[in-house]
This record gives sequence, C-alpha cells and structure tokens, in this order.
Amino acid sequence: MKQAGTLALCVAIAAISPSSLAADTPPAGIRAEIQIGLCSPTERIVKALHLRPRGAATKVWLFDDAALTLFARGLRLRLRVADGRSELTLKVADQDCARLDPAVVASGEGKCEHDVHGARMEAAVSLVRRLDGRSTDDLLAGRLSPAQALSPAQVGYLRDVVGYWPLASDLRALGPTELETYRAAGKPYDVDISELPAGARYVEISRKVPVADIAHARASLEADLTRAGVEMCADQSAQAVNKLRALLR
Repeated sequence: MKQAGTLALCVAIAAISPSSLAADTPPAGIRAEIQIGLCSPTERIVKALHLRPRGAATKVWLFDDAALTLFARGLRLRLRVADGRSELTLKVADQDCARLDPAVVASGEGKCEHDVHGARMEAAVSLVRRLDGRSTDDLLAGRLSPAQALSPAQVGYLRDVVGYWPLASDLRALGPTELETYRAAGKPYDVDISELPAGARYVEISRKVPVADIAHARASLEADLTRAGVEMCADQSAQAVNKLRALLR
C-alpha cells in the first residue's frame, strides 16, 4: 500500500509540471500562488501544523446575486476591511496577462495573479480601489451600489475587456466572513481560516513560488500535510462556490 501511495504522489507531481499548468507559460521571474483547500477539522489543522495567528482578523464581503452570476462569469467582487483600511477588489479569471494593455490597467491600479489549484494554473487580473469609511458604510448599507463604488479602472475593465457592463442591479453583500491568517515558525506558507456568519469554516493553505518551482514546492507542501495528518479536500475546484452558496443561505 505504501508503494502504491508513493507512486500516486509521483504521478501527481509529474502532472503539475510548469508546462502542463498553463498553455501560456508566464515569463521568467513570475511567481504563482499554490492554493490547497484543507478539510480536516480546523482545531486539528491549527494544532498539527503548529499555527499562530498573523495579525488582526479581516472582515470580508463578497458581492453576487442569487444566481451567482458574477461567479459564473469568472468575476469576483470582494470588500476587505481591516485595521481601518477598506479595499474593494475586482478579480477577473482566465485573463491573458502577457497582453495586458497599460492603457486599460494602469500601473498601481491592477496586477496579474497566477493561482494554482490542482493541476491547473490560471492567470487573473486583480484591480483594487481603496474606500473611505463613509463609502464602505454606504456600500454595506445599500445606499451605494457595487457599480457606484467601483473605480474608473474597474468599470473600464468590465466594459472594455470583459464586455460585461452594467452590473446586475440585484447584487448583494454576502458576509461578513471573518478571515484570519496563520503561520508556522520556519514555514514558507500561510493558512487562511474563513469563518462564515453561520459558523461554517473553510481553510486554505497557500505558498507563493517562482513558476519553475511549482511542482517541487507543491510536493513539499503536500508532504508536510501528510506528515501532520492534515486532509486535503478531495474536490479542490468546489471550495469557492461552496463558500458562496453557504453565504447565500
């Protein structure tokens, strides 16, 4: 049985070589974030990995409608509030970051992120707008719509690149989710624990590495989890939508 498990791990590692992770391999020097959902009980994960909180908790709201229209189009609209700072982020999945037009995504207004889930790496454009306290309160109270809260760069990207504008009028704030980030001494990864209003928890471990190091770094991360007896979720692709559905309830 042990030999079979080792063989399966080797096959999995081979399947996530950088060339197989994306059709358009990013230029040298680009970093990617390996993300793995964890399904062991939260208390067991914290104890097994010797985790300690890193900083204050963050309150997070996601915006979507009852049909999860934004999610279905590869869009994520997220408000994060922590330490008196408030950021409204638009994240657009499956983007060609090698051909980003500086006129559309100006320096300092957006960036390209490469996320690794299982055997797939996806490039996404992330555009952020900082909100003041009054705008944040108005957005959460419904006095300011998500469309009104977006920056010109975010609106422009939705309209001119995604081809999705205006936004649906029935978007709602889903949350707040309480997000805490944990670290273990001497380890290169973060562990995010998200607690939904109804009490359900979602846990994700992540590590940023150069694209060329993805296979080795993921194997090392999985080995750490296996030694600690921490279970990785069987369906990694379902974690985001499961969280949204839980928030809708």
